Amino acid sequence: MREFLDGATAIARGALDAGCNFFAGYPISPATPLLLHMIRELPKVGGVAIQAEDEIASISMCIGAAMTGARALTATSGPGISLYSENIGLAIMGEVPLVIVDAQRMGPATGGATMPAQGDVQFVRWGTAGGYPIIALAPSSVAECYSLTRRAFDLAERFRAPVFLLTDKAMFLSMSTVEIEQYEHPAVRARAQAQAAPAGDPDLRPEESFWPWRFDPIDQPPPFSPFGGEHIMRFTGSSHDEHGFLTKDPARVGQLNEHLWRKIADHAPELELVRADLQPDARTLFVSYGITARAMEEAVLVARAAGQRVSALTVQSLWPVSKGAILAAVGQVTGTSESAGHLGPVERVVVAELNLGDFRREVERVIYGWAAQTRQIAPEVVGINRVDGELITPGQFLQFVTSNE
Repeated sequence: MREFLDGATAIARGALDAGCNFFAGYPISPATPLLLHMIRELPKVGGVAIQAEDEIASISMCIGAAMTGARALTATSGPGISLYSENIGLAIMGEVPLVIVDAQRMGPATGGATMPAQGDVQFVRWGTAGGYPIIALAPSSVAECYSLTRRAFDLAERFRAPVFLLTDKAMFLSMSTVEIEQYEHPAVRARAQAQAAPAGDPDLRPEESFWPWRFDPIDQPPPFSPFGGEHIMRFTGSSHDEHGFLTKDPARVGQLNEHLWRKIADHAPELELVRADLQPDARTLFVSYGITARAMEEAVLVARAAGQRVSALTVQSLWPVSKGAILAAVGQVTGTSESAGHLGPVERVVVAELNLGDFRREVERVIYGWAAQTRQIAPEVVGINRVDGELITPGQFLQFVTSNE
């Protein structure tokens, strides 16, 4: 069976099937269709959807709802992410499970509201104070809009952190025919609930019965207790101890900040999501994500039909960067760090994206860093880039391959 729908509808359906029961957003192109869809559909399943007065109120409402136990979703575009920034930091510090959809459009500022782009890749990673890692997924098909939305909710629960779903105007609004069996249905785990502390613990204040912010081990999020539940809760954007009290104690502050880093950074391999279409002895490796990956996949089919050997890597998890998958696609050689030679048969890595190299610099860091560490010869990393409001075409990929083979 088949159906005909756009990415916004698929994301909304994925959110509802993931158990989303709260949405807040503010109209902004091209994210408005998701706001309208959730306002229409969420009340039908007992949820709450709100058109807030602005972007700041939208994410604030979602943080509040999530901390009462709701599965919350919000959606905006680049200018809205700018306004979300401070509260994204609050969600990181407060360990708030939250999904944020960014339907990217041409920037900077208001830019081209009706033009597709992929210019927020670095923005979502570094757009808040502290530089702490975030999780960002990027669907490249309508079916993935559904499945990666479900996965985003699961990761938000797993890591108690905001998770971004990076899409774009073209993916969000373009209609596609989808085979029903293409939909994947990743499970969304239940939220781990806090347990009462042992009675008579000498470290507890008299009014305390549990530790809402205690993590053990350091790379795991604390269990959750909702506001309005049986426990007294404290929530703050400042450095705090395991009880939620503000602290400037260096040991506690350092442990908290290391925890916020390690709970994601230490689990980067677990977060790697890619689709690898690799061909033995291919000299060229294409890397892309989102709407641009669709042109890449078409170009690969045409190139192979013409007898050219080319590989492709579609990146679904932009942050943390899928280092292992990138190196595996390049084809790293065996041997000691003293050996000289190429990382693998791939001689050129072509990163295609609707910006001026946001993700390419991450690919360069991975490949060139590994080559320097192992004293091997890295493949050349180059880009196919477009920032004129139009999509990269399969022909641009093919022209690059034929002109360099």
